[in-house]
Amino acid sequence: MSRVKRGIMHAKRRRNILKQTRGFRWGRKSKITLAKTAAVKAGKFAYFHRKRKKRDFRKLWNIRLNAAAHEEGTNYSKLIHALKLKNIDLDRKILSTLAAEYPAVFKKIVEATK
Repeated sequence: MSRVKRGIMHAKRRRNILKQTRGFRWGRKSKITLAKTAAVKAGKFAYFHRKRKKRDFRKLWNIRLNAAAHEEGTNYSKLIHALKLKNIDLDRKILSTLAAEYPAVFKKIVEATK
């Protein structure tokens, strides 16, 4: 049986981990043991925050909608309920964009719910 040298794969694996941790501070960018744990943790946080971003944006849209609804004499919960009753299928992202950038259109939507 012939001998298999595995230095190439070892170096490749090490190089990929160090590539992931480029820009980190101190030994976490250059020492392989620290870089491994840093890369795993960074990946875990990146995954978690991709999910968290969706939560944060929905919260922001709700706050914007509530502020715009108060200007029109109603509040967020009444507005959403009225939209559902009238079968107006606009999601919160679209509604908050309309409220921020096209207040006249948003005003017409609110009037349509009354």
